[in-house]
Amino acid sequence: MQALAHRNTVFAQLLKFIPRHEFETLANQHHRGQKLRKVSRWSQFVALSLGQLAGRASLRDIVSNLSAQTAKLYHLGSASVTSTTLARVNESQPYTLYEALFHKLLSRCQGLAPRHGFRFKNKLYSLDATTIDLCLSVFPWARFGSTKGAVKVHVGLDHDGFLPSFVTVTDGKTHDVTVGRTLDLPAESIVVMDRAYNDYSWFNALNDKGIFFVTRQKRNALYRVVERHHVLKDKGLTSDQTIVITGSNAGKCPVALRRIGYRDPETGKHYVFLTNNFRLAARTIADIYKARWQIELFFKCIKQNLKIKTFVGTSRNAVLTQIWIAMCAYLLLAWIKFNSRIDQSLQQMIRLLQLNLFERRELLPLLKGEPPGPPEASPQAELRFS
Repeated sequence: MQALAHRNTVFAQLLKFIPRHEFETLANQHHRGQKLRKVSRWSQFVALSLGQLAGRASLRDIVSNLSAQTAKLYHLGSASVTSTTLARVNESQPYTLYEALFHKLLSRCQGLAPRHGFRFKNKLYSLDATTIDLCLSVFPWARFGSTKGAVKVHVGLDHDGFLPSFVTVTDGKTHDVTVGRTLDLPAESIVVMDRAYNDYSWFNALNDKGIFFVTRQKRNALYRVVERHHVLKDKGLTSDQTIVITGSNAGKCPVALRRIGYRDPETGKHYVFLTNNFRLAARTIADIYKARWQIELFFKCIKQNLKIKTFVGTSRNAVLTQIWIAMCAYLLLAWIKFNSRIDQSLQQMIRLLQLNLFERRELLPLLKGEPPGPPEASPQAELRFS
């Protein structure tokens, strides 16, 4: 029992996967004003990560939870914080620290992520955005309408491991395609998106860069059929055509495009897809668009399991700090999942952590669903960032 008493908590084991020297280097680079005396950026990260993983809804709730675990804070490399001090740091210290940490974690996850399930070798991305409603009287900087406030989280989801490889947070008024145009997608990649991203000039720019897109055609689109191709109707396909855009948009996208009709045998709903990829089979194009559902599942996962709908601060900096720490928490769990080949979903992992954060149990057996065993050498020691 003595060995068990000295075992680190699940939370402490989880945080050890973030190299402290790298974190402190980033903290120094993203510091504003005088040196912090009462609380460090690491203590801020520990506190807000606790809020994410334990589902805490307020600063007072987070601080109370940490205070109840004072004896275990040493193993977290953290110190006790007050809600007033934590609020001040959330307001004044740049959120960009956690945006930079996100990109470091992302690069490590990408080296371990499993490939998407399609046969083609092209990178595959899904683009979408989710709106987070805010109370305008509490968040006046986030004006979205006359009585509403909102921020929007734009994500480019890499289907290799379903990682949020492109993340941008804007005000609620920013149009999806405005952010889409800024993404630096690799040549030969395939990007799939819904009709909110329909922009013929952007389609033409993607085509010039050697980037393939798959989207749904707008109902009022004007076009002329240049060539009709044979389709396998038993696979749900209704048409496969080469078209050119006509009308006022003709000059925006002068290249030939491919128009594919598909009826989902399960729902009976008919879809019309638009793409500049003439290499892949028409049914593969339909399946690519169907795979776009993964980004909806991503948004559902983070909204239901992480704290990005209710905020512990009211300033823009505090809100962005919380969102970027949520993204870091997601990547940290993804890295552990890839490295240890855990079968649990990220949602299941988060639920296990919520119940066991301050328990003295081995992290990996817990996440794998194994019952507690006798004290042994910690298996997570094999997991290290390179």
